[in-house]
Amino acid sequence: MPGWVPLASAAAGGYLLGAVSFALLLGRARGVDLRTVGSGNLGATNAGRALGRGYGIAVYLLDALKGVLPALLAPRLLDGDPALLGTLAGAGAVAGHVWPFWLRFRGGKGVATLSGALLALHPPTLAAGAVVHLLVVKATRVMALASLCFGVALGVAAWLLDAPPPTAWFASVAGLLLFWTHRSNLRRMLAGAEDRLGDPLEKSR
Repeated sequence: MPGWVPLASAAAGGYLLGAVSFALLLGRARGVDLRTVGSGNLGATNAGRALGRGYGIAVYLLDALKGVLPALLAPRLLDGDPALLGTLAGAGAVAGHVWPFWLRFRGGKGVATLSGALLALHPPTLAAGAVVHLLVVKATRVMALASLCFGVALGVAAWLLDAPPPTAWFASVAGLLLFWTHRSNLRRMLAGAEDRLGDPLEKSR
């Protein structure tokens, strides 16, 4: 078997799992299309505002699971370097979440799925990023700003905490990707119009 086949299989398997939008599915179960309410984002924050806190938590956990499972399973099911296989599977899951083929490549922002992948690949990196995220949320109540700081912290922490090189590069690149997926939030922050936790749903539009 050519050496690229396990690598491609890991990335493709991760992508297919990542492309499952639990926010859309849970929203539809409640008769709500999350693409048409609030921020329109298929993620935990918008689900929490539109459907209730419990749904937001459920979406976050399920989206994180999309990162955990492929990153853990790929090295066990495929032949090759475990760190590289797990990283490719986790990266595929993030890509699937952000660009799901069945939703015309318009998905979520990737924070939860990235968190899950790094939980499987290198927990100390995730822990460092999570601390930064929580501190920024507590200080500002701006979830988007906390997510951006989380992304930066992941890249820095991965190298400082000696994550395997494939994982460190993944954390760095995926952390920067959050700036692209949060570009509308960045524009609102620069305009002083970004919503804060606890704001009513209407303000998040």
